Amino acid sequence: MSDMSRNMEGREAKEILDSILADYELDRTIDKMEDFYDQPNKEVIIDIIEKLMKIIYPGYYRDRAYKSYHANHHLSTLIEDVLYRLSRQIAKVSKFCPKLDGKCREQIEKESYEITVDFLRQIPKIREYLEGDLQAALEGDPAANSYGEIILAYPGLFAITINRLAHELFIRSVPLIPRIMTEYAHSITGIDIHPGATIGKGFFIDHGSGVIIGETAIVGDNVTLYQGVTLGGTGKETGKRHPTIGDNVMISAGAKIIGSFTVGENSKIGAGSVVLEEVPPNCTVVGVPGRVVKRDNIKIPRSDMDQCHLPDPVKEDITLLQRENAELVNRVLDLERQLKEVDRKVRQD
Repeated sequence: MSDMSRNMEGREAKEILDSILADYELDRTIDKMEDFYDQPNKEVIIDIIEKLMKIIYPGYYRDRAYKSYHANHHLSTLIEDVLYRLSRQIAKVSKFCPKLDGKCREQIEKESYEITVDFLRQIPKIREYLEGDLQAALEGDPAANSYGEIILAYPGLFAITINRLAHELFIRSVPLIPRIMTEYAHSITGIDIHPGATIGKGFFIDHGSGVIIGETAIVGDNVTLYQGVTLGGTGKETGKRHPTIGDNVMISAGAKIIGSFTVGENSKIGAGSVVLEEVPPNCTVVGVPGRVVKRDNIKIPRSDMDQCHLPDPVKEDITLLQRENAELVNRVLDLERQLKEVDRKVRQD
């Protein structure tokens, strides 16, 4: 490269630098230059997630750098690291939290530490729920060969794990960090679960891509979702904006349940259905908009939660119309024969 070319590049780089710095002076909402060193660190939060995965699933996500594994020592190191780093990140987002905003730095750090300790105390409960989710995946997916396969390879369980962790921070009024956590899971799995959503035991997301669960959604126990399912809001409601899903419900691929109503327990939602109103318990819903076909059974076993054997009221209506049409054709043909017979007799007379 010639000296002239280098000089031109230097001038152009300087012009670009000056123009960007001048734009910074406009104090745009995307700048935040004044507290650059006091912002939450996304990379640190992701590292915290990875350490929490090692705590949740020891042996599956353990640090392979160690030639020998001593659970007590390794767990102690992980907990101390998460406790220190997460409490610092919570302190950094205090400006977004009405509970902490305006307090002195010492008080913010104290309360951030207490929140983190309380969060880590929930790990046994979270592990209990995840064990149920793991069992649900093994029972619900005939392609699953082992617990290890599900833990290490299934996007649904990965997203649910991070959501259960993020939810515990969300209900403790920690801002921003729970969303960073669930959006990290979203970016990896394609599954978007808001940390505010309440998820029951034995939750199974099969395949997962395109699943969306809104902030105020409530999902009962032993619920199965397939890819492309949306538990969303209409955009016109406030407060409770998303659906409540009862226990033992199966929602098939591509189904959309939109609004703040309840889908009753033991119900099935057919693939591609759009449900816009309350669904009673023990029902099957299919179509756009969703139409209800009642069922008599009280509880649907997970083994019966398939997407194929669902009633099709549209097909039933078409079949009925075809049958009625055939009857009308036969009636017309019969009347034509009668008319010909009458006409023949008239001619003979």
